[in-house]
Amino acid sequence: MFTGIIENVGKVQAMQNIGGDIRLNIHTDLDMSDVKLGDSIATNGICLTVIEFGQNYYVADVSRETIQRSTLQHWQVGQAVNVEKAMLPTTRFGGHIVSGHVDAVAEITLVRHDARSLYFEVTCPHDLARYLAEKGSITVDGISLTINHLRGSIVSLNLIPHTAQHTNIGTWVVGRKVNIEVDILARYIERLLLGDKAAQVDNPSSKLDMSFLAENGFLK
Repeated sequence: MFTGIIENVGKVQAMQNIGGDIRLNIHTDLDMSDVKLGDSIATNGICLTVIEFGQNYYVADVSRETIQRSTLQHWQVGQAVNVEKAMLPTTRFGGHIVSGHVDAVAEITLVRHDARSLYFEVTCPHDLARYLAEKGSITVDGISLTINHLRGSIVSLNLIPHTAQHTNIGTWVVGRKVNIEVDILARYIERLLLGDKAAQVDNPSSKLDMSFLAENGFLK
């Protein structure tokens, strides 16, 4: 579990194809003194399991599921990635609950300056729109951000200078693909509202719509 508060900007040092999966080597200036084998480190929002590490690097294997669902399929050696170690019970909870399980890939469709901040518009897949809420939280490449405004599945974000200086958003340009994780609470609420129908194989959570809510007494 993570908070979405980035601790370091690392760099992809090596990518090795092993039997269809990818083995990553990430260079980082993180304090690795408290890291153990099997620990989790979020890398651009992807929860990765450490299988090897040293003073300034860690290695992780990435499954095909993660490769297909995230931007990792487009990563290149040398690119900057946001890095965060898993939270501790004593950690300040400065962001929001982040699982490190990427929901989808979105695209940056607008970048401009807004006073001293940077303003971004990120277009998410349409099927994620129901999990997004104005002034709610969203994770973009591992960064916990507040949704300023919503237009359908287009998310408006403002990033202050501090965030810009301590993450990889200096590499964000129009057309860039980013990892998106919606607020996990929205997903659990959706499943709860389905009730017994959640157990039906032919009735996935995507069937939760206004008609379903009306039929089951959630709307008047």
